[in-house]
Amino acid sequence: MQLFTRDKKRAVQSFILSLVNNNCPELAALTEGPRLESRVNLTLPVLVLPVEDGRPVVGKAFSAVSKEFSTTGVAVVLDGPVGLDEAIIGFRVERETTFIRATVKHLTPMGGGFFHLGFQMDEVVHVGDFPELENLCL
Repeated sequence: MQLFTRDKKRAVQSFILSLVNNNCPELAALTEGPRLESRVNLTLPVLVLPVEDGRPVVGKAFSAVSKEFSTTGVAVVLDGPVGLDEAIIGFRVERETTFIRATVKHLTPMGGGFFHLGFQMDEVVHVGDFPELENLCL
């Protein structure tokens, strides 16, 4: 055994610890101060439909992945910036898609071309109010 061999596993563990410490929402909350609501990390595919003039624009819909939820909000991860003020978000639960109207609260770069988009969820949207949502699936 050499005197100065590198411990490869220790280097990996050190990197992972640093990665987690710098990106863990629970640890970030300690430095930023308490949030009004706690968050739950949950990764789900979602459908985001921009709202223009009070109506969803199906032709501009895109898929994203959720990052975390609170009782009135959701954050999603995007592969690029978007210019939204309001959207309808589709969630698939038990073979049904539920749509919720939401207001954009923030758009934050994450690095690597990814963005964290935070929504405040305002109300459940009934498909009868927007028939164009009926044939959308996630």
